[in-house]
Amino acid sequence: MDLLDPKLLQLFDLLYRTRSVTRSADELGLAQPTVSIWLRLLRDHFHDQLFVRTPSGMQPTPAADALIGPAREILESLRRLANWEAAFDPATATRKFRICMTDASHITLLPRLLEQVRICAPGVGLKALRMDGVTAEALETGEADLAVGYAPWLESGIYQQTLYSQDWVCLASATHPRIGRQLQLDDYQRESHIVISAGTGYQLLESALQQQQIQRTVLLELPGFLGLGAIISNTDLIATLPRHIGETLAALNQLKVFTCPITVPGFEVKQHWHARYHHDPANRWLRQLLAELFMGKKKGKRER
Repeated sequence: MDLLDPKLLQLFDLLYRTRSVTRSADELGLAQPTVSIWLRLLRDHFHDQLFVRTPSGMQPTPAADALIGPAREILESLRRLANWEAAFDPATATRKFRICMTDASHITLLPRLLEQVRICAPGVGLKALRMDGVTAEALETGEADLAVGYAPWLESGIYQQTLYSQDWVCLASATHPRIGRQLQLDDYQRESHIVISAGTGYQLLESALQQQQIQRTVLLELPGFLGLGAIISNTDLIATLPRHIGETLAALNQLKVFTCPITVPGFEVKQHWHARYHHDPANRWLRQLLAELFMGKKKGKRER
């Protein structure tokens, strides 16, 4: 029997994880017809349907459940062979690091990280991945090298290191017609708001509002931070955000930053990695770089 092409194993792993031909095609950068052809090759090779289309997505057959473990072991072995280095020298290394992060981190962390990587490791590339429910699995399998952000669900087998703490601020246009030097609670309840429904710590903010019985009028709800600064700059809407992303957007769009007039629990932005890669030289280098960039006075704090 001919050996299976590794790209087919990669598709098998993605389909098992995403349960979606569309998402698998997007992550592989392929057209859906190509993915369908590859899936047919997999089915022919294993003499099984492997995935069956249902209302809830492409569900694996018992054969797929049995094969996913060995398939992932093979993929991880191939990744280690492709990226193996006796020691990691950033000046000469040529590899791509995959980092799970929120879209807020795309704005606040990624530009500085990329700038520093280009200076000290010119042959190294970065790939930003989604921070979602499969992040822990991606860290374990090596599909992701690190996860950076607020992710309290990442626990078993995952190391973590705090990069910085976050509190909350409010943003408004520099020419807002009713808000002057301070944002009072009455102003907060009177004005209309923009909500980032999938933003970092969104549930912390919503819980605080409910507990304090504070009502607000939401005129615009966004799935992420794209375009938020421009919208605030050109309207009289206000937004409540974690400080780092808030101050970054304010600097880019000449916005006013106010202390949040309600009490919202803070949180810690951390970098996370799986125990399997704790001693990996390349992973250690990337973690140390992030710590140096974002821990400030906490630089050198021990990982745990």
